Amino acid sequence: MTDVRAGDATPFEEDRLPWLEAVEDDDRGDGPSALKMIVGVLIALVGIGAIVGGIFWMNGRNAPASGEIELIKAPEGAYKVRPDDPGGMAVEGEGDTAFAASAGQDPKSNINTDAVPESPVGSGAQPQPKASGDAGLISAPPPTNVPSTNAPATTGTPPAAAPAGPGGTIQLGAFSSQANATSAWKALSGRFTYLAPLSHNVVPVSAGGKTLYRLRASGPGAANICGRLRVAGETCVNL
Repeated sequence: MTDVRAGDATPFEEDRLPWLEAVEDDDRGDGPSALKMIVGVLIALVGIGAIVGGIFWMNGRNAPASGEIELIKAPEGAYKVRPDDPGGMAVEGEGDTAFAASAGQDPKSNINTDAVPESPVGSGAQPQPKASGDAGLISAPPPTNVPSTNAPATTGTPPAAAPAGPGGTIQLGAFSSQANATSAWKALSGRFTYLAPLSHNVVPVSAGGKTLYRLRASGPGAANICGRLRVAGETCVNL
């Protein structure tokens, strides 16, 4: 019980005990407020909507405007147009033998028999003597030729020259006419000068109901000449 003293407010005022006073509600809690929670939910919904809308927008750009496929129309005019130059582009070297052979044409090439070496032509130059290590030495004079007592007596008639080679007759081909055979002889003797010493003749023969004209030549060295003609690619037969 409290004492009532002079100077107090009221003598009948009850003492206020601290445990009898009303406790005020403390709104300052540790968790977020309801307003902040509502604002956060709205922001999250807006973000999700933006992401979903962006995905649909990207897919809509790649998709066609409509469900039907657009057909490409052909240009007006003829489908095939004849070119101004039907022959095509001119290729360098076209018309040469290589192009003709690749196209299946006969190039009609002939072997150049003129390239075969003919009779050797001697040069008038004298061979120069080779210098030797003994050039400074004095050579002895050649021995004097002493006539042999056993040598046969010579006569005034010189010995006959040896033949140039085996003779005989050769055949250079068979032709359809005598004129062709004569022309062939002129061509061969003009190309191969070693045929000039031989004498030629044309012999007609019948074979299979037809008359052929054989070109033949004879003379010294005919067999050797025939061999040289075969090396040059010509037809020649020894008879």
